[in-house]
Amino acid sequence: MPDPAALQARATELLQGLIRFRTVNPPGDEQGVQEWNKKMLEAAGFECEMLSSVPGRPNLIARLRGRSEGPVLAYLGHVDTVLADPEAWTVDPWGAEIKDGCVWGRGALDMKGQVACELAAALTLGEEGWRPESGDLLLVLTADEEAGAEHGAKFLCEQHPDKVRCDLVVNEGGGARVDLGGSRYYLACAAEKGVFRFTATTNGTAGHASIPKIGDNALVKMAPLLQAMADRQPSLEMTAEAAAFLQTLGLESSDPQAGLAAMQEVDDLVSKLLLEPMLGVTLTPTIIGASEKINVIPSRARLKVDCRVPPELGQDHALARIQEVLGTEGYDLVFDDPVVGNRSPVESALMDKIGAFVEREDPGAKVLPMALAGFTDSRWFREAFPECVAYGFCPQRTMDFFESAPLIHGADERVPVEDLGLAARFFADLAVEILA
Repeated sequence: MPDPAALQARATELLQGLIRFRTVNPPGDEQGVQEWNKKMLEAAGFECEMLSSVPGRPNLIARLRGRSEGPVLAYLGHVDTVLADPEAWTVDPWGAEIKDGCVWGRGALDMKGQVACELAAALTLGEEGWRPESGDLLLVLTADEEAGAEHGAKFLCEQHPDKVRCDLVVNEGGGARVDLGGSRYYLACAAEKGVFRFTATTNGTAGHASIPKIGDNALVKMAPLLQAMADRQPSLEMTAEAAAFLQTLGLESSDPQAGLAAMQEVDDLVSKLLLEPMLGVTLTPTIIGASEKINVIPSRARLKVDCRVPPELGQDHALARIQEVLGTEGYDLVFDDPVVGNRSPVESALMDKIGAFVEREDPGAKVLPMALAGFTDSRWFREAFPECVAYGFCPQRTMDFFESAPLIHGADERVPVEDLGLAARFFADLAVEILA
């Protein structure tokens, strides 16, 4: 197995290099960083190919072939980032400075840090002459994840499925440490909620705003809808991931209300941020618009609502839960490009391997399965290859969930060097064990 200290040093150096490529999306401009990655991987024995749907934005596919047929293990990652406002940072967002035991810079957590660890493991194994006994190790480094993956994972899975077909996927979305009741847990993302955003429209009659009763104000008709969502969320419902989450903690897992109450007693913040979003449909109003002129009573008002739905449940389920809160009259509703949520089984050989690594590295700690309220590129792989098992997991011990989560897409994003070492060991160990 690779030397742990060398792996940590290499992951750190690779992350610094990745951060210094400004791949803010839009426009992305991933060409330079992908060529850099490709050169290193080819030198380590990987077969590499770059595929693009538009010029200058390639996706990199790197394969280390095994000695016989077997499972394909894919390490998935994206190399684009969101923007960064240098004035809001205490360091240069693209300087990749090492300070206070961390690498600082845009993408350190989302998700160039994980890419660096995947690369460190893969490069070191390849250079040391390791090859899978059965199956292949695949690195899929994508463009455009931060803007919806139209030119990234979506493009690959829809247009070039044979190039990225795999049995097992490890991606972003999990791995952070959570301390509960004196025990340590590492989050593992096994599913992602669906996105059923919608526009609610109320109608009235225009008129001059100086005479309030001359018209029928559509904007005022929005007030009951907003108040309804302020007062409550749709009824709780148990999901497979929420049940596994509660069972791991030894809490009530058959009744969602009882399970939530039990979790609130253990840790109210974990209950609000992690468990409650898994327990059914959520509604969050975000954008409202009406008249374009201050002196015109609006005849139409529009409200956009971010609606998230448990995995594998469709539009009918979403609509029923929305109407439970908003009622059925007084507004029109149109869904905006709905996406059904996706999942992998909570229990699998891959989850067992993750759990065994956690126990070796942090005796007494356990893996805590969960569903992500947002979505990642795992969605495209679960959709394209229904039999593949995809999890979000990049172990992170030094910085816990509550410290790291606000830094993602935020100022002063950073990752502890020790966590880079931990994750690089995970990716090296997993490849050797799965592809034995």
